[in-house]
Amino acid sequence: MDTTVVVADILILILVLVGPFLWKTVEHNLEAFLFIMGLAAAWIARVLDGHLVREALMEPIPITLAVFFSGLLFKWSRHFLASLVDRFTQRVSPQVLLAGIVLVLGLVSSVITAIIASLVLVEMVSTFRLRREDEARLVVVACLAIGLGAALTPVGEPLSTIATANLDQDFFFLLRLLGLWIIPGILALALATLVMPVKRSEDTLTAVDAPEPYSAVLTRALRVYLFVMALIFLGGGLRPVIEQYLIRLDAMILYWINMISAVVDNATLTAAEVGPHMTHSQVRAVLMGLLISGGMLIPGNIPNIIAANKLRIRSREWARVGVPLGLVLLLVYFAVLYFVG
Repeated sequence: MDTTVVVADILILILVLVGPFLWKTVEHNLEAFLFIMGLAAAWIARVLDGHLVREALMEPIPITLAVFFSGLLFKWSRHFLASLVDRFTQRVSPQVLLAGIVLVLGLVSSVITAIIASLVLVEMVSTFRLRREDEARLVVVACLAIGLGAALTPVGEPLSTIATANLDQDFFFLLRLLGLWIIPGILALALATLVMPVKRSEDTLTAVDAPEPYSAVLTRALRVYLFVMALIFLGGGLRPVIEQYLIRLDAMILYWINMISAVVDNATLTAAEVGPHMTHSQVRAVLMGLLISGGMLIPGNIPNIIAANKLRIRSREWARVGVPLGLVLLLVYFAVLYFVG
């Protein structure tokens, strides 16, 4: 492969990582920035062909429609949800209720899909009307739990679909392979939610009474469409480098290098890295690295994108919680995978 392409892709990856933190214009227009970077990566790698363009145009449609119609559904049922939350919080503390939401959504996301789980999450959380910092912290933790849980079956998210297909395994293979690793992680995240300080914001106590305009529902869906399209272009542009260099590395090294899934679609990395030539322990390590890293930054996973768009969580706010939490989990799982398990 041309060295120029490799250097250019590395520079693009660095820009995608640091751009939202260095320039507020980029942070406020993250979808457009990622779209430009994705097009640039695909063009430099000479993969900007009809197949990739069709994939980028068609692939985001199901997600976009789910976001749009669920947005309408929750818009029409918002007052009912708010009264339901108020009723529950009179009987149990908000921490217990929120921990329960994180636990249940994390465990069922592999059945209802990560997209639906994240849509339910943001609507439930928004009805609590928490302080902004508490809301952002909770959503980051919950999206990580959803991303982990969705990998337990092929219907949960694209990563699990591709991994199961590449390994030519049955429907419950990932549950057997990862269940004893993922379920304790979800429980730990729910317990962390249980001890988080949460407080309702006095400034937003009447926010639920203000109906969200239809234009906002449509705009959010279109932003998600552009976001997913951008990640497809970016993944396509980086794929040649990944296939030529990354897949030759040892699984222990891949575990850490896969931190790039914080900004690169982890389904792309799974498609390139996971195959029948790997042992089950290697597959487990690679997938756990991808799943945890995917929760560290907004572009890392579809639930992150949906939640950040709906609740207007900025890149810095997400990273402030996601990066240290992800690093701690990566270290813990690495120690267990390679030195204890």
